Amino acid sequence: MTSTDSPAVKRSGAPVPAQDATDQPLYANRVKVYPKNVKGPFRRAKWAVLALCLGLYYLVPWLRWDRGPNAPDQMVLLDIAGGRGYFLDIEIWPQEVYFITGLLVLGALGLFLVTSLFGRLWCGYACPQTVWTDLYMLVERWIEGDRAARMRLDNGPLTAAKVAKKATKHAAWLLIALATGGAWALYFNDAPTFVADFFTGQATTKQYFFVGLFTASTYVLAGWAREQVCTYMCPWPRFQAAMLDKQSMVVTYEAWRGEPRAKTKAGAPPAGKGDCVDCGQCVAACPTGIDIRDGLQLECIGCGLCIDACNEIMGKMGRPLNLVTFDTQANQEARACGQPTGIRFVRPRTLIYAGILGIVAAVMVTALALRTTLEVNVLRDRAPLFVTLSDGDVRNGYTLKILNKRREALAYRLTLTGIPGATLVVQDVGQAPGEQGVAVNAAPDTVEPYRVFVIAPKGSLKSDSTPIHFVLTEEASGTTAKYDGVFLGPRP
Repeated sequence: MTSTDSPAVKRSGAPVPAQDATDQPLYANRVKVYPKNVKGPFRRAKWAVLALCLGLYYLVPWLRWDRGPNAPDQMVLLDIAGGRGYFLDIEIWPQEVYFITGLLVLGALGLFLVTSLFGRLWCGYACPQTVWTDLYMLVERWIEGDRAARMRLDNGPLTAAKVAKKATKHAAWLLIALATGGAWALYFNDAPTFVADFFTGQATTKQYFFVGLFTASTYVLAGWAREQVCTYMCPWPRFQAAMLDKQSMVVTYEAWRGEPRAKTKAGAPPAGKGDCVDCGQCVAACPTGIDIRDGLQLECIGCGLCIDACNEIMGKMGRPLNLVTFDTQANQEARACGQPTGIRFVRPRTLIYAGILGIVAAVMVTALALRTTLEVNVLRDRAPLFVTLSDGDVRNGYTLKILNKRREALAYRLTLTGIPGATLVVQDVGQAPGEQGVAVNAAPDTVEPYRVFVIAPKGSLKSDSTPIHFVLTEEASGTTAKYDGVFLGPRP
């Protein structure tokens, strides 16, 4: 490949003298991309998605949700210090992290399904990197102008006007980045309290650090790195090839009617040439700076802005629209041969993705519906394994933890089965002779620990390891939770 074939040269459009392959550097400097502003249905769709995503991102932490007394009223909150996650009426405890795992699996499967149907629709419209880069580019155009004006400004001499524009742009970018980093921190703290503490110097060092970290990452990734994140840092372009087939909808160039290219005037017949007038507007509009006429490429994020740019030129030239279009490879091959076309949404790969997605979603909903508000965990002492008392009885020690997920203090009764005649003693609670079980309590929305001893009568153990069962019953409702453990003793 000669130097003029490299992606960097194609983006800049500047000819470079041919070099021997041995003279080419291993790495090439980034060629800055100057996307032009375009108008059309794809651009309007991107603005709508951008407004929706940013609106939700900045608004959601401020929405309230009444969960009762002594509970946070923020609708969406990940309380790291308290070890809880809140979403509407759902409260996730640390041991229920599988719900978070399930959401990640659902997100991945949904992305697989969408990609197999519509290509990189996520990347072009809803990916955070795309959303904030679009916002940064909008601010850049407001301050420095469109593509040609920005190129002239960057290539021009250093003047007071240039410094003022650059300073204004970066100041605006930093403010957006600060709002972004601050909003992300709101999802982990009570929003009104955090904002008040942040601007009055009452926030913790850790909070200031993470806001600064998120601010810096937004500023660097959306302001400076931009398309390099999609091309070099994001792994998804490497995966997408496994999700696509000939029936996937992707941004494509109709080479069968566009080639051979020829520059002509508006209204002039093609005269044996293709519809493409080689204006380069599709390249100028691309946020990653590629030429879609070279085929589907790793850098293409599927935003469709090249379609809007091409349709504007085709309309002015009086030629059919959608020379660059959103279509399947199968349809393009069929149109080139004059055969009928169609879109197959239902095919083996989409059925597999949709089926697995449905199964995981059903498992998640079932697990959420069946989750209890009471759990009990028991940890047996490991040193010593057992103690032989003076009368020959054998004692084991345990740490019992009651997980009360209710927002009220509750009373329970703890009983034991598995060893005939065994005595259950809860430290600091006591055990009355002949009493069936031990009364224990648990504070609201907490883990209540108890020190428990089980004493087995001499001769009641038939083995050195005997299964036992702790049963915790809520006094008011009768709800029970059970834990299966073992009782260790000397070998018979």
